[in-house]
Amino acid sequence: SFFCWLLLPTVPPHSRRWLSYAIYLYLFAGDITQKGYEKKRSKLIRAYIPHAGGNLATSDPPHTPYLWPMSHRAPLGPPSAARFHRRRTSGTRDERYRSDVHTEAVQAVLARHVERKVAVPMPSKRRSLVVQTSMDAYTPPDSSSGSEEEAGPGDDMSGMEHWMSRPSQLGPVHLGSTSSSSSSTQSGGSGNAGRLADSLAHSHISHLAHTHLGHTHLGQSHHQQSHLSQSHYGKTLLPLYLVFLTGVPVSSRVSAKIQQLVNTLKQPRRPPLREFFVDDFDELLEVQQPDPNQPRPEGAEMMPVRGEALGVVTNWPPSLEAALQRWGTISPKAPCLTSLDTAGKPLYVLTYGKLWSRSIKLAYNILHKLGSKQEPMVRPGDRVALVFPNNDPVAFMVAFYGCLLAEVVPVPIEVPLSRKDAGSQQIGFLLGSCGVTVALTSDACHKGLPKSATGEIPQFKGWPKLLWFVTESKHLSKPPRDWFPHIKDANNDTAYIEYKTCKDGSVLGVTVTRIALLTHCQALTQSCSYTEAETIVNVLDFKKDVGLWHGILTSVMNMMHVISVPYSLMKVNPLSWIQKVCQYKAKVACVKSRDMHWALVAHKDQKDINLSSLRMLLVADGSNPWSISSCDAFLNVFQTKGLRAEVICPCASSPEALTVAIRSSQPPGRGVLSMQGLSYGVVRVDTEERLSVLTVQDVGTVTPGGLVCVVKPEGVPQLCQTDEIGELCVCSIATGTSYYGLTGMTKNTFEVYPVGSSGGLISEYAFVRTGLLGFIGPGGLVFITGKMDGLIMVSGRRHNADDIVATALAVEPMKFVYRGRIAVFSVTVLRDERIVVVAEQRPDSTEEDSFQWMSRVLQAIDSIHGVGVFCLALVPANTLPKTPLGGIHLSEIKQLYLEGGLHPCNVLMCPHTCVTNLPKPRQKQPEIGPASVMVGNLVSGKRIAQASGRDLGQTDDNDQFLFLSEVLQWRAQTTPDHVLYTLLSSRGAVSSSLTCLQLHKRAERVAALLIERGGLQEGDHVALVYPPGIDLIAAFYGCLYAGCVPITVRPPHPQNISTTLPTVKMIVEVSHSACVMTTAVICKLLRSKEAMATVDIRNWPPVLDTDDLPKKKPPAFYKPTNPDGLAYLDFSVSTTGMLAGVQMSHNAVGAFCRSVKLQCELYPSREVAICLDPYCGLGFVLWCLCSVYSGHQSILIPPVELESNPALWLLAVSQLRVRDTFCSYSVMELCTKGLGLQTEALKARGLDLSRVRACVVVAEERPRMSLTHSFSKLFKDLGLHPRSVSTAFGCRVNLAICLQGTSGPDPTTVYVDMRALRHDRVRLVERGSPHSLPLMESGKILPGVRIIIANPETKGPLGDSHLGEIWVHSAHNGSGYYSGYGEEVLQSDHFNSRLSFGDTQTVWARTGYLGFLRRTELTDANGERHDALFVVGALEEAMELRGMRYHPIDIETSVIRAHKSIMECAVFPWTNLLVVVVELEGSEQEALDLVPMVTKAVLEEHYLIVGVVVVTDIGVIPINSRGEKQRMHLRDGFLQDQLDPIYVAYNM
Repeated sequence: SFFCWLLLPTVPPHSRRWLSYAIYLYLFAGDITQKGYEKKRSKLIRAYIPHAGGNLATSDPPHTPYLWPMSHRAPLGPPSAARFHRRRTSGTRDERYRSDVHTEAVQAVLARHVERKVAVPMPSKRRSLVVQTSMDAYTPPDSSSGSEEEAGPGDDMSGMEHWMSRPSQLGPVHLGSTSSSSSSTQSGGSGNAGRLADSLAHSHISHLAHTHLGHTHLGQSHHQQSHLSQSHYGKTLLPLYLVFLTGVPVSSRVSAKIQQLVNTLKQPRRPPLREFFVDDFDELLEVQQPDPNQPRPEGAEMMPVRGEALGVVTNWPPSLEAALQRWGTISPKAPCLTSLDTAGKPLYVLTYGKLWSRSIKLAYNILHKLGSKQEPMVRPGDRVALVFPNNDPVAFMVAFYGCLLAEVVPVPIEVPLSRKDAGSQQIGFLLGSCGVTVALTSDACHKGLPKSATGEIPQFKGWPKLLWFVTESKHLSKPPRDWFPHIKDANNDTAYIEYKTCKDGSVLGVTVTRIALLTHCQALTQSCSYTEAETIVNVLDFKKDVGLWHGILTSVMNMMHVISVPYSLMKVNPLSWIQKVCQYKAKVACVKSRDMHWALVAHKDQKDINLSSLRMLLVADGSNPWSISSCDAFLNVFQTKGLRAEVICPCASSPEALTVAIRSSQPPGRGVLSMQGLSYGVVRVDTEERLSVLTVQDVGTVTPGGLVCVVKPEGVPQLCQTDEIGELCVCSIATGTSYYGLTGMTKNTFEVYPVGSSGGLISEYAFVRTGLLGFIGPGGLVFITGKMDGLIMVSGRRHNADDIVATALAVEPMKFVYRGRIAVFSVTVLRDERIVVVAEQRPDSTEEDSFQWMSRVLQAIDSIHGVGVFCLALVPANTLPKTPLGGIHLSEIKQLYLEGGLHPCNVLMCPHTCVTNLPKPRQKQPEIGPASVMVGNLVSGKRIAQASGRDLGQTDDNDQFLFLSEVLQWRAQTTPDHVLYTLLSSRGAVSSSLTCLQLHKRAERVAALLIERGGLQEGDHVALVYPPGIDLIAAFYGCLYAGCVPITVRPPHPQNISTTLPTVKMIVEVSHSACVMTTAVICKLLRSKEAMATVDIRNWPPVLDTDDLPKKKPPAFYKPTNPDGLAYLDFSVSTTGMLAGVQMSHNAVGAFCRSVKLQCELYPSREVAICLDPYCGLGFVLWCLCSVYSGHQSILIPPVELESNPALWLLAVSQLRVRDTFCSYSVMELCTKGLGLQTEALKARGLDLSRVRACVVVAEERPRMSLTHSFSKLFKDLGLHPRSVSTAFGCRVNLAICLQGTSGPDPTTVYVDMRALRHDRVRLVERGSPHSLPLMESGKILPGVRIIIANPETKGPLGDSHLGEIWVHSAHNGSGYYSGYGEEVLQSDHFNSRLSFGDTQTVWARTGYLGFLRRTELTDANGERHDALFVVGALEEAMELRGMRYHPIDIETSVIRAHKSIMECAVFPWTNLLVVVVELEGSEQEALDLVPMVTKAVLEEHYLIVGVVVVTDIGVIPINSRGEKQRMHLRDGFLQDQLDPIYVAYNM
């Protein structure tokens, strides 16, 4: 045989008893590792089986599971064993998921992690998030089983805590488990357990694994540690990614935490990415290669296994209704069902006579009293909902049989608790699809349903309109004497529909025919040997599944008496079912493993328990591998109370296949299987001596009359091999027949035709998929390893959700999380499944405890299952959605997680560990020489990427002047009264204006002030600290008249002096200003207390107040002579936070103004509205210089005025009929957000934008397309033409390179492949294609400007399909940086660079921006094809990650889309980690929802793993006056702990 059986009977009789006891002690206490098991087994048996020699342990095939029949259990022996048992059962962990081998494995894994003290950075959390609700006001949730349906005793846990808070009775905690306090492990556990630990020698870990609140008990067990690390883990691959805090001091400083994170990530992760080299920019996700060493099935093909034949018994009734009629008439007094109240007292005894008469009465009323005689509401065959609470089995039973007699189809469902009950909506869809119009319910239930104000039951969400019909006899009419239900033999009509909740939360209805119903009852009767008048105690839900089949249906067929123990009673008294078994001398009890576990916890108080009457303890969830420990523990304790080993009968069932297998009084079989083998779908014993094993028990043999085969879970239903895990399929009359109304799904599940390896069908009859995974062992024993619904496929390996829950619960669960309130599911991220674990945290656990528990859970799962967890989240207690029976609602939890609505209080993400299919990092190629590049471009037909604007012609009168001061004097003489400037107030009124002559006169007086009061010399620098307005313009020209060099500086903000004044002071210092000119108001502000506290005014150069100017003009005008001399300094802070002053010569100023004048067609008759800050760049040029040069009128609108009146700018443009206007992104954003809902009102006020032909956004960045589109769309109804909205582009070295202007083609938009862009290539794609990025042209290239795209590293010219640095050659380039410290040489190449090959003579300025040129199909005014420049982003902000170049704005766009609560976002790199800062709009409780959403979005769209996620308040991300994010300022603030974040998550 393929499987090796080891049977005790082969041992000589005289040794049998001792050996069985020894085996019992070693094996069934569970406290032994696989290695220990192997050694003990061979050692014990070698002496007794001579023919086996000494090689029994090693002679087995390496992949043989050891399946132990347990019929020969030893009787309880010496007192030490009894003491051991007492300790064994006292653990306060969920026995459903309890396995001591498993716990030991988990603890050993964690102990090994302790040795390498690598501190993991703990998330930072704002205090307001840490403070939990007070314990008094807090109601703990159910401590339930891990099953999805049912919760544990007591919403307030009064039932449980009552038992658990008695240390004296519980005794010391069993050694292999983890206790709920460190002291009990040290003291209570060390005495008695110490002796046992000696006997179990090296196979046990004592204190080693136990770490409490961050400190480790090492000490005496150090030698065990080293031993362990060698023996148990010889061949395992360690995931060295995470170690919990073990006394390593963790600095709260962010920089220190990031260093820790980097340290943990430096360690190799599993599996390592292979070395590779790829030139193509197609980023291919790594396809998981199958492991060549993975185990593969080796057995023969598994043939179908048949259950025993279904016997023919003469007195079996022809239908279930016939059985009811028989018992109701011949034994009317026989008890059928006893219901209990919450005190455990009998509430009502339903006899067979009463059940029969009431069912007839109800059947008559259903058919004749609903609707009218002509139009009855319900006809035979119609579906009817049964809505009864779990504590009223009597009413349910009457309703169910009433429906069967009336030949209508009952659909039992849960009572909807509220209109928004989790999953209730899906139940509604089921009722709708079944065509249900009537709901039967009890009086009490009807009264408890939510009512509207009129007293009517409202329609629940998603439910059809129902007529609620109360079934109590007093509400029913008596049937006429001649009316009698028609009782037929069982046929293929539908008998009832059982609901089933799928993995995704959808609810299906499984139809069961009358013949299937009857056959199923017969099969159960035969396999359970039911006889008449037996008593059965039922703890299960009687509305569905095993509870319905045994407690409502089969019981009636055999005239049995059912004692129904309600869930509400179990919560108050977990022992109630055992008491009922004793009281009624019940022969059978139907329970779940959690009921056995609760009985274990509570049994101490009971003296007179006697279970000898039980011949069958049916374990409904016995097919769950984790139920085995409950069964063992229960037997250990209650064997002394008369319980026999063969009484425990696990069964396997599913809604579709009904009962698949049931163990009835045969010895149990066991298998100790390798978790790794299982993950590959192969049955293997664990030969590598690892601790990751799963012990499974058999669920007996196939149900009578059934044929079972095992098929591959995916694809064609092909038979598995004998050592392969597959899905069980059943061929039998006693199964469901369809999913009601769903023919496609029915075909896939109920009409399966398995095929053999040859491809032929194994049977002409259809099989039904059970949804159970497992294999069939020798002797036809069925073993279940998991469910299809709980299957998680990660990188081609299968993991079972229940197994992962068990591992998590083996890590000190009771301290931090609630048992049974833990959900494991998978989500798809980057084309593979990722595991998510969500648990409810106890309110009394501290942040450190919880974080430590989380990190240990991650280690345990990684080591035991060989799979990384993507996200582990803890939510506040009692917040996970529940099913009607109080268990967790898995699909709702998953939905909340995906929507970002889980509101966790702790999150730990581990994308670095589990995302191993990222594309290959890019490796830099060796540089190619110039000749190759030129030849390569020629061969491939690529143009060198260069373009230029049109020539600057010398045509106008004012072009004769070389200096702007001369132009102003000329205008003051020729057109003295022509208005150059108009300044608007916040109300839209003209607050002041300047004509040519007025400006000239003001400038003269300013010059006189500078020379006389300031005593300034020619060439001195003057800082102009003015608010946006006319004073600034006059002061600027005054400086030119006096021969001084002006520097415009933004004044300090009165509400924010401490942060804005230092910048002013710095510019004044760096520019070496000899004096400061300003207004009286600002003078006063500089001398105020707040200002003095920040910067002492005495350290400033002289401050001149220009509100009081001298009346006379200066003695003589300064006549500039050198056109290359300095005209002014342009100081600004770049987006990376660098302060730089650019020198602008008189020549450059003249060329600049001429270029703008030509591009925008500016003449004295024109009016231009300017809503920009006038302190640097193009904003300053348009505000101060262009009007004087071109003579047009500038309408000045200070952007600060829009804060109080957002419509100011657009109303001015409309009323003054302006055709050209300039603004910044911040102005555009203010209008879009502030006026979004006011367009109708503005229309009513006469706002009309139809005359605007150019609305230009001035910026130094990639055009923000989404904002310009929103703006165009919003104001389209007010006449704004979308083509009029465009952008300009300038930078430090050249303040305006592109500007859309008035004539010329519309701005072009292209879509480029984002993945190619990361490799510095440009590939155009169609709109809407995956990974496409829309880019808008940055405006037309200005006259006199030449552009080339160069490689920033090699300085060679690039072809037009490459992304490179934009270089510019123009007469209005800046002359260089001004620092005043002789450091200009450092950046000299910014202003005068030459190409390394090609045109090496031209001097270019490097813009520091990456972009590309594209020749479009459009033509310019001169008929040439138009070259469009596309700016992608700043070179110094671009992030080099994984060898590729990323632009922050692209990642930020993805992040903002990730969750509705993200207002703004900024990203920056730090030590190769990507840091994402998000501003949260909403309550702080939502902060942690953002972490998984952000991590997933960046992974999916950019193939990057986020290192740190920082959640902050709105307004934390600094933005400069141009509306650009200051990412480097943000980075510095974050590293210096200055952000006061709500939450900081460090992704592992």
